[in-house]
Amino acid sequence: MGKQHPNLIGGAWIEAERHSPDINPSNLDDVVGDFAQGSAADVDKAIAAARTAQPAWRKATAQTRGDLLDKIGEKLLARETEIGTLLAREEGKTLAEAKGEVQRAGRIFKYFAAEALRANGEVIPSVRPGVTVETKREPVGVVGLITPWNFPIAIPAWKTAPALAYGNTVVLKPADAAPASAWALAEIIAGAGCPPGVFNLTMGRGSVIGEAMMANDGIDAISFTGSQGIGARVAAVCAAKFRPFQLEMGGKNPLVVLDDADLDAAVEVAANGAYFSTGQRCTASSRLIVTKSVYKTFVEKLSARIDALVVGDALDPATHIGPVVSENQLEQNLNYVEIGRGEGARLVKGGERLSGKTRGYYMRPALFADVDNAMRIAQEEIFGPVAAVIPADSPEHALELANATPFGLSAGVCTTSLKYARLFQAELKAGMVMVNLPTAGVELQAPFGGSKASSFGPREQGGAREFFTRIKTSYIYA
Repeated sequence: MGKQHPNLIGGAWIEAERHSPDINPSNLDDVVGDFAQGSAADVDKAIAAARTAQPAWRKATAQTRGDLLDKIGEKLLARETEIGTLLAREEGKTLAEAKGEVQRAGRIFKYFAAEALRANGEVIPSVRPGVTVETKREPVGVVGLITPWNFPIAIPAWKTAPALAYGNTVVLKPADAAPASAWALAEIIAGAGCPPGVFNLTMGRGSVIGEAMMANDGIDAISFTGSQGIGARVAAVCAAKFRPFQLEMGGKNPLVVLDDADLDAAVEVAANGAYFSTGQRCTASSRLIVTKSVYKTFVEKLSARIDALVVGDALDPATHIGPVVSENQLEQNLNYVEIGRGEGARLVKGGERLSGKTRGYYMRPALFADVDNAMRIAQEEIFGPVAAVIPADSPEHALELANATPFGLSAGVCTTSLKYARLFQAELKAGMVMVNLPTAGVELQAPFGGSKASSFGPREQGGAREFFTRIKTSYIYA
């Protein structure tokens, strides 16, 4: 038994009848803690608390809201090593990546602390004498936030911070597989002086907490990051209630390598995008589309690069690739390796479960070559350290292959040609395009989101204002 962690509802820590252990994927004998398994009644109480708190928080000055967010950001940054270690233990990111994620969460809160003061409106010229037309931004109200396990503090931060900055109140449901980082964030928010009910944390299974959140008419909008199946469920329920919703649902991201690319640099870009964070990023480069004259050399170099990657305990400084997050995820990854073999792809390297110094969910990064774009391993999101190399006849053929997917989150190209850099920037069907950079590297001040089956609704991070506010237009005659 680990330490029990209750839900935060209406400014009070509320104990639950049931708890679930959070297990370290690097060491299955290490229990990070026991976390509340909330009920539908807990969700209803949290939403009621958020509704009660919303009028006062909406009227709080932008400076008041900004000061709170800045304080939260400072506390996150001050506890980077402590919370980073917690994150690495519960999710399996290397300690360096985990500390970087905590730092990002802190900077997100500080960024939106300033943005709280920039929720500006406009004065629009009227066609009628004596009439003034004005617009202003208003909060949506009570927002439900449903977040995944792969960025267990950054994604709660990039949804919570703008929601609070613009005057909304929040009910957060973190992933059941990795609740500790979100709990630490809730502890910081409460300790920073957040008014009771403005931020609420309801942990537990999605089938209970998420469903209760969607069913409650006290929620004014829902922001969701997770699978396509659950995203479709959120969309259906919200549409029936005429409730705004925002969906981020993954990707099958292409990285194109052209003949003229700096091949050593392209291999580093591909290895970073495909394998770091154990491939557990919605922006991971899982489809490597390479023109034929450099195809063989690229595969050989990337195979050699995999040999240099150390798979091990997330807290070991020598580790490059941590464990997979759970037994279920590891089984899914290994199953896709078998699917790829069965489809006729050539397994160049890896794809097997590894033993470590401790019992954990370790997997050697897998590299498939000679992949047809129609294969399942080239079309379905695996969410693990598995990359498929697809040959292309020409840059134009590579572009066609890159766009031949239901997803459209992130895409990239490695080239030294300005002509092709601009062509791919313009024609890749994705919300984000990278040139000579990993598909998985984004910045917090820029809009985040995709197209097609990857995303629906306004952008996140730098584009968050569009979702967390609505425009009111006023006509004044005097």
